[in-house]
Amino acid sequence: MARCYGEKCPYGPNLRNIAGQRNNSPIWVPIGPLTWLANNQFQVIHSQQTKSRAAERSDTMADKPHLLLVTQFHPETVGKLDLLYQTHHLWRQSSAGKQALIRELEGKCRVAATASWHREDIIYQLNSLEFIACFGVGVELIDFSQTRSLGIRVSNTPEVLNDSVADIALALILATLRNTINADKFVRSQEWTQHQFKFGHDLAGKTLGIIGLGRIGEAIVHRALAFKMQIAYHNRSPKNLPYTYYTTATELATNSDVLLCLLPGGEETSNAIGAEVFENLGPTGIFINVGRGSSVDEEALVTALEAGLIAGAGLDVYAHEPAVPEALLSMEQVVLFPHIGTSTVETRCEMGNLLIRNLQAFFDNKALISELNL
Repeated sequence: MARCYGEKCPYGPNLRNIAGQRNNSPIWVPIGPLTWLANNQFQVIHSQQTKSRAAERSDTMADKPHLLLVTQFHPETVGKLDLLYQTHHLWRQSSAGKQALIRELEGKCRVAATASWHREDIIYQLNSLEFIACFGVGVELIDFSQTRSLGIRVSNTPEVLNDSVADIALALILATLRNTINADKFVRSQEWTQHQFKFGHDLAGKTLGIIGLGRIGEAIVHRALAFKMQIAYHNRSPKNLPYTYYTTATELATNSDVLLCLLPGGEETSNAIGAEVFENLGPTGIFINVGRGSSVDEEALVTALEAGLIAGAGLDVYAHEPAVPEALLSMEQVVLFPHIGTSTVETRCEMGNLLIRNLQAFFDNKALISELNL
């Protein structure tokens, strides 16, 4: 019989040598699922119980649907997914490992969960795939020619991120107009002891022109109005809103102090904002982008900034993330964020919850909460 070592017992806390000796043998007191035998030894009966529980867990796991996790998610979301489904982490695999996992899941896995910033075309080789749940609102990295031909349904996570992105948009507007990032550097470098910091500009009375006024845009409008800004916008068609509508982005730029881009990604909007727009925004104009980096001609933006055709820019998105045009890095009139529009604990959790609600609806044969029909 193994000797017990108290709390450090290698056989766990179920056995403790608590006192004395009998017939030169340790006296043992049973703790937990043990039984006392006549020869002062214990028979550990919990081994069969452990095996039974393991079998139950195995049966329970076998009943759970398979889920292919294409990329990393917020840890809280991953924890919930691990409880609800048999999760398979594609992003952890090598190229060969990914191929092997796809073959292993053939006929078993009907659903993949991915993110708006990640593309993994290998998932379309999974012939049993029926549904892609996307974490995020942008879906330009989903191959919709494939999903349409294969009959794969797609969902995203809109609405729950509106406020978070709107906050970042206002942060960029404040940072560029009031020069807040450089103000912080000014104090830290102790320049304040020798010089006066240069003046910024008020938000009040400025016209905010929004290219792509949708759900996120409306959340930004609510915030901008609180700063007493005027609102104008350009969409494919006017909305029933009390703001000035312009038929082209160029015309909107001409009549804006701050031009905010909220265009989605994709071929249709690629480089949609270029030199003509910046020239019309003018030397006092500020350009903000919290939509998709691919919608902006970054070379034209750099040229406009270097030539003083516009006063500054605030960017949270870039054409080839995480790469940023090198010329922008040294420009003091430019504020650069690392695509943090939805990067709050609360928003990422809500996005994860919506993704899970879509998954549950699919497996319950119910209507998806936020299905895309593209």
